[in-house]
Amino acid sequence: MAKAFELVSQYQPAGDQPTAIAELVEGLGDGEAFQTLLGVTGSGKTFTVANVIQTVQRPTIILAHNKTLAAQLYGEMKGFFPNNAVEYFVSYYDYYQPEAYVPASDTYIAKDSSVNEQIEQLRLSATKALLEREDVILIATVSAIYGLGDPEMYLKMILQVRLGDRIAQRDILTRLTSMQYNRNDIELWRGTFRVRGDVIDVFPAEAEEYAVRIGLFDDEVESIAWFDPLTGEVVARPTRVTVYPKSHYVTPRERVMEAVEQIKVELKERLEQLRSMHKLVEAQRLEERTKLDIEMMLELGYCTGIENYSRYLSGREAGLPPPTLMDYFPKNSLLVIDESHVTIPQIGGMYKGDRSRKENLVGYGFRLPSALDNRPLMFDEFENLMPQAIFVSATPGKYEAEHCSHMVEQVVRPTGLLDPEIEVRPALTQVDDLLGEIRPRVELNQRILVTTLTKRMAENLTEYLEDHNVRVRYLHSDIDTVERIEIIRDLRLGEFDVLVGINLLREGLDIPEVALVAILDADKEGFLRSDRSLIQTIGRAARNVDGKAILYADKITKSMKKAIDETERRRAKQIEHNEKLGITPQALNKKVSDILEDSPYASKSSRPASGKKAAEADAYYSPELKHLTPAELASRIKKLEKEMYKAAKSLDFEEAASLRDQIKTLKSNMVGVGDLR
Repeated sequence: MAKAFELVSQYQPAGDQPTAIAELVEGLGDGEAFQTLLGVTGSGKTFTVANVIQTVQRPTIILAHNKTLAAQLYGEMKGFFPNNAVEYFVSYYDYYQPEAYVPASDTYIAKDSSVNEQIEQLRLSATKALLEREDVILIATVSAIYGLGDPEMYLKMILQVRLGDRIAQRDILTRLTSMQYNRNDIELWRGTFRVRGDVIDVFPAEAEEYAVRIGLFDDEVESIAWFDPLTGEVVARPTRVTVYPKSHYVTPRERVMEAVEQIKVELKERLEQLRSMHKLVEAQRLEERTKLDIEMMLELGYCTGIENYSRYLSGREAGLPPPTLMDYFPKNSLLVIDESHVTIPQIGGMYKGDRSRKENLVGYGFRLPSALDNRPLMFDEFENLMPQAIFVSATPGKYEAEHCSHMVEQVVRPTGLLDPEIEVRPALTQVDDLLGEIRPRVELNQRILVTTLTKRMAENLTEYLEDHNVRVRYLHSDIDTVERIEIIRDLRLGEFDVLVGINLLREGLDIPEVALVAILDADKEGFLRSDRSLIQTIGRAARNVDGKAILYADKITKSMKKAIDETERRRAKQIEHNEKLGITPQALNKKVSDILEDSPYASKSSRPASGKKAAEADAYYSPELKHLTPAELASRIKKLEKEMYKAAKSLDFEEAASLRDQIKTLKSNMVGVGDLR
């Protein structure tokens, strides 16, 4: 019997939530292909979606437009459904530089990437859950529309072992090797196996903590056990076990051999074509590169850039869409697209950018034309694969409006918090007026967000505010995800009072301490000052009892009017609800660590802000460095590096970054260190 979804929460649906839940469930029951949940900031959209999942009892995929938002949703859903399979599927690259060629400067850029093992394990765990369980909630980014191994091929490669099965040890080892597992009799780690007599230990690639031990008596499976690889303690003795491949891209040997023959045929045709066009350099380049790839595939079963031959490996016809995560979705699944006004356009734009890069590689002899079929889904292909969908946004876009027969509104907040008051002030004196508004807010221990139109304006404003003794930081596009989270956390903790940015202060920012949002040059029509952008930005102050938004403009544009009217409509509806039920708006009491807590980026163990660890960190910065010998300093650096890698493995990137900075400081002191004796 399939396990049921079990929502765990101390809260009951309130405000507009009960109506929204009932309408969405009814729409799903009526077979509505698309529905939209128009939920304002702070109205508990995630809680509403969780209640819908529990009511309909269907596997659910939630798509987010970036890793930060996906991590936040993962943490929230993990809290709501602790007894079910809440999974996480995002790009597993810490760093990714795609292969490219720039004709103007004749520059070839080789593919370079760094895979995060922890996220790879989470991806494998996600597909395993989709194939095995019904109680799955999968949080994914748009990486879900990129090519993944064919599910049929993936399922053919799994190893299933039951007690009493007759199977030779050599056959098990051969199967594990074909699944890309590596033999390592010294250290058992994820994706490896070891052999001790008639006992085979396997650490499944998708497993988080435990490995499996298969005991043989002659050719019969005598025992199966899950055990802790560190202590050797047996935690369970199942009657059967399934080991999944180490990679989504595993391919049987016979399919690789077939693919090689097809690649040779295409290579011959393409070389003739290039030579007939007198592109001799391109022809020579393509011949050398492809023959090297073929040789590697014959010897090793794979080659660097093997994804460029995915059409042949998956047995697809030219032009057909690649297999993706969406091919793993159960037939009765439900799709929730969060912040749909951003996510849907992002999905639509992926194909064209990828195509233009690949066309250069093909045209100049770096890749065969079949490489064009290694691509993300086109938007119409994505639409064809979509199960029943719910779009979630405070500002639904054109696509949602055209495809939804019914819009479900969730405007009333259970907390009673109102949309912020809006004032329009002259743009001519906006900087000095803003400075005057900041001071009283700082005295009340409140935070301020400021959005500008350009990077230069943001930098100049930050410098100006600093000159006037305002504690201010600047958030820009060069700052990576984890550092961005740190800045937001520091803002909440009161390390500084004002955050200045351009377009990074809208979706998914949950900062209850922000009481004032200032939008400079609000009358400059465009993407950054559209009605949807303005509503989203104004909404950042909707989590504070004293929330206020100031729009600096010399005239009221159509976008401003729509944003102001919609905010006032929502505000009026909330006031009416509060008066009717006698609700006094309550400030949100959200812990500062919540954005990372329970997310895939959280440390596996609690990270103390002070105490022994902090004291040790201070010791590494000790001014007594000059008294250390080079050997002692090298020893300290080695110890720190070990801690840094350990933190990175646990996805505690903040700790890893801090340790990296300490290592840099120590290395910079290496020259001239030590007493001359």
